[in-house]
Amino acid sequence: MALKLSYAGNTHVGMKRSHNEDNLCVVAEENLYMVADGMGGHAAGEVASQLAVDTIAEFFRDTSRDEEITWPYKMEKGRRYEENRLSASIKLANLRIHEMGVQNPDKKGMGTTVVAIFFSGNSAYVGHVGDSRIYRLSGSKLTQVTEDHSLLNDYIKMKDLTPQEIENFPHKNVIVRALGMKSTVQVDVVQEEPGDQDIYMLCSDGLNGMIDDPTIERIMNENRNDLEECCAQLIQAANDNGGTDNITVVVVAVSRT
Repeated sequence: MALKLSYAGNTHVGMKRSHNEDNLCVVAEENLYMVADGMGGHAAGEVASQLAVDTIAEFFRDTSRDEEITWPYKMEKGRRYEENRLSASIKLANLRIHEMGVQNPDKKGMGTTVVAIFFSGNSAYVGHVGDSRIYRLSGSKLTQVTEDHSLLNDYIKMKDLTPQEIENFPHKNVIVRALGMKSTVQVDVVQEEPGDQDIYMLCSDGLNGMIDDPTIERIMNENRNDLEECCAQLIQAANDNGGTDNITVVVVAVSRT
């Protein structure tokens, strides 16, 4: 059975920031969806996040047109072609961002997170670096697919933090992995088997940093038949709760035909 996909996406500057350093990108012909959350002064974060999604999209288009094209990275053993394709595209984005930061003093130290999902055959492939997230709504239950590359998550894995300790953690916004920081980067890739009527949601931390998972789950369930409204309601809830960061959301609904 082939997967039929429908999608919507939106981004908002939030209530506190003067400009938006997030970017989203949909490459419908490749069944590829991305969200990137940039960082760096003088709008360099916006440059980094745009370069990330553009590079990944370009790599997918190039490898789709010419399967014999020479890749910039060797395939990793033990990973499927699709996983390697996604990983290589993100590694290439990392290198381009890093090189631009080195060559341009005003962009030194710029970086970005990225989450990407693409669908091939009956599977979904998720790749990410940083603390932007992908969730999956299956039935009415929400689960987080990605694992944050953040200092807080490292502490949670090392120590059994209480909810109050998590809430009061002083370095919540510190990420331990991002595109552009070094010339190489480790990319996490997982394969998913989507169920009929599952919905995937990609977001920057401007969403999940403002509203908790039960709220995200409720809004997605209430608006599962209107993806545009689902995005709008998620962003509105984050803004209503403070909107201290840029907010970007992409939702992808899967049906098996």
